[in-house]
Amino acid sequence: MVEGVLIGMSRLTPRLAYLLAIALVIPLGLSTRSAAVPWPAFVVEHGGDALYASMAYLGFRMLRPGARPVAALGLALAACYAIELLQLYQAPWMQALRKTLPGRLVLGSGFLWLDFVRYTVGALGAWAADLAVRRGAHSGAQSSK
Repeated sequence: MVEGVLIGMSRLTPRLAYLLAIALVIPLGLSTRSAAVPWPAFVVEHGGDALYASMAYLGFRMLRPGARPVAALGLALAACYAIELLQLYQAPWMQALRKTLPGRLVLGSGFLWLDFVRYTVGALGAWAADLAVRRGAHSGAQSSK
């Protein structure tokens, strides 16, 4: 059984907790592409892709909160890697789709080998944070009994 996350005195359902995490990760990731936020150059260069993979992990966890976290990790990495490889496909209709804002945000705009590393770091980071929160929620539930 998947238990909720304790926030203050309220217990969130797992789906809601993952949805809230996604709602935090998306604007954070978009902010790495904005000149309005003075991120360090390292974060600007690598943060968006890592957060994209984090969001993918959280999305899979939200869809199937009862599934094993490692399954969501594998699915997130597979999806990110597949989308990166899809950037090698340069059909005119796909290029036109990538020129739109939603197309660029979801499909990216150019293939980079380094993105595989960024996705791996981001998905592993989200997976590790998820496990830490789940352990904390589990130990908190044990100590309150």
